[in-house]
Amino acid sequence: MGRLVVVSNRVPAPRDRLQPAGGLAVALRAALKEGSCLWFGWSGQQVPEEDGHDPEVSVDKVENVTYATIDLTHAEYDGFYQKYSNGILWPLCHYRAGLMDYERKDQTVYQNVNALFARKLLPLLQPGDMIWIHDYHLFPLGQALRDLGVTAPIGFFLHIPFPPWSLMRALPDADTLLRTMQAYDVIGVQTEDDARNMNDGFAIVGVEAKAEVFPIGIDPDSFAKQAEEGLSNPDVQRLKESLRGKPFIIGVDRLDYSKGLPERFRGYEVFLERYPEHRGKVVYLQVTPVSRGNVPEYRALRRELDEAAGRINGTYGDFDWTPIRYLTHPVPRALLASFYRLADAALVTPLRDGMNLVAKEYVAAQNKANPGVLILSHFAGAAPDMEAALMVNPHDADEIADALHKALTMPDGERRARWDHLEPDVWRVTAVTWARDFIQALGKARTA
Repeated sequence: MGRLVVVSNRVPAPRDRLQPAGGLAVALRAALKEGSCLWFGWSGQQVPEEDGHDPEVSVDKVENVTYATIDLTHAEYDGFYQKYSNGILWPLCHYRAGLMDYERKDQTVYQNVNALFARKLLPLLQPGDMIWIHDYHLFPLGQALRDLGVTAPIGFFLHIPFPPWSLMRALPDADTLLRTMQAYDVIGVQTEDDARNMNDGFAIVGVEAKAEVFPIGIDPDSFAKQAEEGLSNPDVQRLKESLRGKPFIIGVDRLDYSKGLPERFRGYEVFLERYPEHRGKVVYLQVTPVSRGNVPEYRALRRELDEAAGRINGTYGDFDWTPIRYLTHPVPRALLASFYRLADAALVTPLRDGMNLVAKEYVAAQNKANPGVLILSHFAGAAPDMEAALMVNPHDADEIADALHKALTMPDGERRARWDHLEPDVWRVTAVTWARDFIQALGKARTA
């Protein structure tokens, strides 16, 4: 059995290599335990510009996984990561083409960094390797490897949504980008919609349809155990005591315009307007760690949320009650698991998401004898398999308000029945099944 070679934009930092914290690292944990593995990508470090920049590969082995990383220059980071990946591809794939800020020079840097990844990975490859490339930062990497003569099976997985061709064509040279993806033996996406959109695009540019659905999940047993055992944590106890028996609503999202946070705050505001019986009697905690804080769109989003939270708290708050507890710093995953378990309702209302594992984590964390209620956007990738949630259109503030009222007044029997319908899928489609199914498909490509 050959090695699994994982390639991603970022490689886990040394402190996270035994206890992974990032989403991809957590999801791949089981796959990386099998046999010998190599994980290649950017170190997260930037270095000064130099003529003929040719970074050395730094190699570190932890247990059975070899981590190989390279540094990027400030210009490479800016053009490849900040501007093209996150300033163009991210909004486009989240159906926000109007937020794209395209300059051809950034596209060139993006292509050049992918070529750099290919050149630096090539000497590390061994006969029998299977290569698994992750996410939108590295769309053309497979072709760059093929151009260097790599014949090993290469798979690609897209963790975010993929738009229909009517949107995708807004990207200059979109047809060229799609054609480079023919280098992959297996292409995985999160949902049927994403697969259909990508395959329709392939058909339009005249190449073979290859996108298949490999839904991602969590490790529900581990998360459920963490949620229950953490209830004795002093910080969890502090939160519980601060609730003073009030119903508890939670939302957890990275600061991003795809998460529907202004719309969610507006829905909560309408909830307080239309259902005054809940004023002073409910606690809503929104955890929103700031990301990409130096990007203008994200700075504007943070200002909008700060102002909305201030307006709602100023309008409806009292000397002994704050309508929204709004945090912009991260909360450790172990604490969040127990916070979910305490919550009577969770608001998971993205405008567009690849999967959204918060929804699955919330279900896994619940006490099955007394579960909370999941309020879920139709536009989350998890939505088709979680229809027992209270489904909402995040653009409809009244619908969010009605769902909150229904969740907080729902009879015990209905809450348990809804959780009983949600639970099997969370335990059926897991991080383990996702990685196993993709690797099996890639293994078959080797012998096809």
